[in-house]
Amino acid sequence: MVLNLGNQSSVTSFVLLGFSEHPHLQAPLFLMVLTIYTVTLLGNLGIIVVRKINPKLHTPMYFFLSHLSFLDICYSSVFTPKLLEILVVEDRTISFRGCMTQFFFGCACVITEMFMLAVMAYDRFVAVCNPLLYTVAMSPKLCALLVAGTYMWGALCSSTITYSLVQLSYCESNIINHFGCEYSAVLSVSCSDPSFTRMICLIVSVVSEAGSLLVILASYVVIVVTIARMPSKGGLQKAFSTCTSHLTAISIFHGIILLLYCVPNSKSSWLLVKVATVLYTVLVPMLNPLIYSLRNKDVKDTVRRLINSKPRSQST
Repeated sequence: MVLNLGNQSSVTSFVLLGFSEHPHLQAPLFLMVLTIYTVTLLGNLGIIVVRKINPKLHTPMYFFLSHLSFLDICYSSVFTPKLLEILVVEDRTISFRGCMTQFFFGCACVITEMFMLAVMAYDRFVAVCNPLLYTVAMSPKLCALLVAGTYMWGALCSSTITYSLVQLSYCESNIINHFGCEYSAVLSVSCSDPSFTRMICLIVSVVSEAGSLLVILASYVVIVVTIARMPSKGGLQKAFSTCTSHLTAISIFHGIILLLYCVPNSKSSWLLVKVATVLYTVLVPMLNPLIYSLRNKDVKDTVRRLINSKPRSQST
């Protein structure tokens, strides 16, 4: 819907094309996304519940992991329900406010998760390099401050970019070639000069990505040096095992971000952008609980106890 205001017009809603150009993909994609989304919710909620009921998991690492799971639930829930809707419903419209709200929460979740992974790298650095002072150094107060800082930074950055998008004019061509309000897709339907918002987005992206990666790289450089100096193989193996899950999560998260950055901004690449965004939105939140739980004995033991306790309670 478009409201005419003199020579300009103000868009009150957008039309999301989604995968309508590929109708044969929509039914299998709906089933695949619904399955992955269900597993995502169950897996991440499972991590939060397991940490709550197992005292062994009341450590800084699992405190941060529970917040990572919460962010994965939030980020997946920002885009996935709308994606599922437009795969089965003819009406693919989204209001302007709804679009900007979706972008704000999606952007905030991505930037917050980026820095949550950096905080977790710092946590691994303290655990490996100062194991005797770990509980003192990573006090509950410091952990709470680090988590609060990541949420505040994510909200601040997202507010700044969203504000720059709201200031643009959107004229007549209100069809977004995407399944959600992704930055480049929203920008493509603007009819005003996007230089300011692009500059804002570039500054926020570079500062956030560089800051996050700098903390991660610095932490792991020191960790590698510390591990290399360890005399016993047992200590080396234990130190390495505490970092592999986190490194895997970082590699997947930043790998897909770099893939999205490297895709050329042309009409022929929109399908690749949409597929990469589906992977980032739907698949990554599902993988994190699997990465962290499959390698952890305490998590697996707690899950087994929960499963075994249900038949017993039913029999009594």
